[in-house]
Amino acid sequence: MSVIQAPLPYDKAALEPHMSARTFEFHYGKHHKAYVDNTNAAIKGTPLEQASLEEIIKAAKESGDKKLFNNAAQAWNHDFFWQSMTPKSGAPTGKLAEWLMRDFGGVDQFKEKFKAEAVGHFASGWAWLVLDNGKLAVTSFHDADTPIVHGVVPLLTADVWEHAYYLDYQNARASFLDAFLNNLANWGGANEKLERATA
Repeated sequence: MSVIQAPLPYDKAALEPHMSARTFEFHYGKHHKAYVDNTNAAIKGTPLEQASLEEIIKAAKESGDKKLFNNAAQAWNHDFFWQSMTPKSGAPTGKLAEWLMRDFGGVDQFKEKFKAEAVGHFASGWAWLVLDNGKLAVTSFHDADTPIVHGVVPLLTADVWEHAYYLDYQNARASFLDAFLNNLANWGGANEKLERATA
């Protein structure tokens, strides 16, 4: 079994004007694909060839195989990022809305904290909304690092590697985060993940 690059959950042009089809051509079509291809090349002929992507990531972390970890984790992170966006963003509802109020003081306060974490993250990485010991938290991880090896449940992520936004926003990471939080974030998907994790 090889690692498969899952299809996008929407058309490449579906998030315009906030994220262009051209960005997807490079980000999904080249960057994400390369991580999947590199992962498959690294596990070929090894016991991990039959493992799930999550198992590959955890095994690479435990063994200290940084090259495999970086590529496999990036493949996973990118798939999660595509799921974290939707053409029909709307506003948080259900348990997610309730817990954003409980743990951050409201949706706007959460957005401020998430944006500050993402914009303030030095160099490449990912900003995350996670479930950590029964509470919602905002955090970020450098480079390819991923929450699945840190004992927290990921609910939503924004890619803050420059290639995620440069074609549409140049170096204005803050503008990209505004677009992500106000026009692209898949609150419904995050709520479903929270409901499953707390059932």
